[in-house]
Amino acid sequence: MGRLFVAGIGPGNPENMTFACRAALERADVVAGYTAYAALVRPLFPDKEFIETPMTREAERCRAALLAAREGKTVALVCGGDAGVYGLAGLALELLPEYPGVEIEIIPGVTAALSGAALLGAPLGHDFAAVSLSDLLTPWEVIEIRLHCAAEADFCLALYNPSSHRRAEHLRKACDILLRYKAPDTLCGLAHNIGREGEHTEMMTLLELREAQTDMFTTVFVGNAQTMRVAGRMVTPRGYRLD
Repeated sequence: MGRLFVAGIGPGNPENMTFACRAALERADVVAGYTAYAALVRPLFPDKEFIETPMTREAERCRAALLAAREGKTVALVCGGDAGVYGLAGLALELLPEYPGVEIEIIPGVTAALSGAALLGAPLGHDFAAVSLSDLLTPWEVIEIRLHCAAEADFCLALYNPSSHRRAEHLRKACDILLRYKAPDTLCGLAHNIGREGEHTEMMTLLELREAQTDMFTTVFVGNAQTMRVAGRMVTPRGYRLD
């Protein structure tokens, strides 16, 4: 039987790919992934066999990777960021009993909350919550409850999948919920195209965030009551003594 690595490739640039991920990809006979993520990896390993499926075909992708492993191949199933944070690690493990004998190893990666935070400064220096605004797999009513709870507790927030063509109003609706608990001038930040061409960041207030333009390649950061701008960076203090 073969082996399946479920590997988080980080934000997309080789510099932010972990050594463990790179080693797994080098060992793999086959690389499986969403089309956009496969495109990021292919230049590094042009001679590998690739299995690609479009968005929303995650189960098909996992089954193809597991099947190749059951046939005796070493397979790397790649995910953006971290394989266990909005990635395919869970789904691959759910399907694993259907492919007895396949060994599976989860390779962690740098998720967008961390890589985007580093670009902005240190917005997640204290307790934070990560929430995806995509309702493809989670009902919007559930997302709303999670936003209410996180905002009431004054968590810093990393918001994934803030908007798309089909979900153009989701970030605005999320901000309306957050504004019930957080001050309008709460410092927020955007990290666009992390690790890829067009990478840039913006800082703004929560009220301004309500009108911001974002897409699926944007990660949104919402500060807590202590988050501030320091030397042009977004910083949430942990509370260390400065004397």
